[in-house]
Amino acid sequence: MQKDLLYTKTHEWARVEDDIAVVGITDFAQEQLGDITFVELPAVGDTVEAGQEMGSVESVKAASELYSPVSGEVIEVNGDLEGAPEKVNSDPFGEGWFIRVRLSAEPAGLLSPEEYEEIAKAEH
Repeated sequence: MQKDLLYTKTHEWARVEDDIAVVGITDFAQEQLGDITFVELPAVGDTVEAGQEMGSVESVKAASELYSPVSGEVIEVNGDLEGAPEKVNSDPFGEGWFIRVRLSAEPAGLLSPEEYEEIAKAEH
């Protein structure tokens, strides 16, 4: 569990630094999905809205929608995932990040690490 992150009930995380948020999925989510084979993400310049679909991830087990934990403009996409989606499995909080967003609003309704841990335990 990463203590410097905020979480969603749908297993995404956000690391907020000033007006930029880095977004990805949790270790629990990648574990449930299994080996990730493809990641579809928004493009640089796209706008994402908190709680709205922003892409999808496919694994050997299933396909799953991704929901943005924050609102704002996508300023960077992790291009490494195109050729190496398995980075999401090996390092979901590091090299497996998805997008960087310039925030248009303060993040709201996100969970603390402790609150998220309770949800993940309940679903496990």
